[in-house]
Amino acid sequence: MTDMNHFDERGNVHMVDVGSKAVTARVAVAVATVEMTDDTRRRLFSDDLPKGDALATARIAAIGGAKRTPDLIPLCHPLAISGVTVTIEQVPSGAQITVTVSVTARTGVEMEAMTAASIGALAIYDMVKGIDRAARIASVELLAKSGGRSGEWRRG
Repeated sequence: MTDMNHFDERGNVHMVDVGSKAVTARVAVAVATVEMTDDTRRRLFSDDLPKGDALATARIAAIGGAKRTPDLIPLCHPLAISGVTVTIEQVPSGAQITVTVSVTARTGVEMEAMTAASIGALAIYDMVKGIDRAARIASVELLAKSGGRSGEWRRG
């Protein structure tokens, strides 16, 4: 496995064969930020939204997003995810969704963590858009990953 890419020798897209990789414990952490007005942030974290409990909805959506990643990202391998942890914190600009995904497998869970954070952010956006049209998903990024041949990586 010297060339880890999604192209075969003729340049055609294909799913990478991970069959010869070692099965290891792997973890990935991703974060998404939803920016909103101060009033919307206060209402979100006070459970005072017309659509109901946005934080619970976003946590469930994020977990579902992690589990459905191979259905959404064409070249991702289906994985038996071991765990998904979702935290949603109040930040000055709005809400920050942090997702940790773990698996014991031949490939990592970075895409699952990033998809989960994205879907959680979309759920929050959906729950607040009626009272805050200016709300926006500001960022989605991988914070850290561990396991596999490349070991540990953390955003600097």
